[in-house]
Amino acid sequence: MATWADVRRIALALPETSAGTSFGNEAWKVRDKTFAWRRPLRRGDLAALGAAASDETPLAVRVADVGVRAALIVDDPAVYFTIPHFEGYAAVLVRLDPVDVDELAEVLAEAWLARAPASLARRHPDVAGSRSGTAPPDAAG
Repeated sequence: MATWADVRRIALALPETSAGTSFGNEAWKVRDKTFAWRRPLRRGDLAALGAAASDETPLAVRVADVGVRAALIVDDPAVYFTIPHFEGYAAVLVRLDPVDVDELAEVLAEAWLARAPASLARRHPDVAGSRSGTAPPDAAG
């Protein structure tokens, strides 16, 4: 089970990450590009989710594309989900209660890589290495 303290600790350990806000909610940014944020569910979100809705405020994280989001949701729908507001947007919502800290670290690293400039990502292969040994985009050569 991950906590907001884990999110803060892991996110702020990523290179050139700062804490801030996004639409009044806690957020983490790499060079002023938001890669993770608290995303309270609104009335419309709760209605769309129906019985799957939770009282817990989820973490929103950027992903490389909507295909990655779909794969995460299919792989573990107890942890990952989306809402109609995110239709066509490369982000996924994460339930902290069921996610373990190692998986949280991986998804935050992926989110960081999705938003960090390629030159910054290349200078930090340790972040890319945290995601199953793959390199960041444009890191080869």
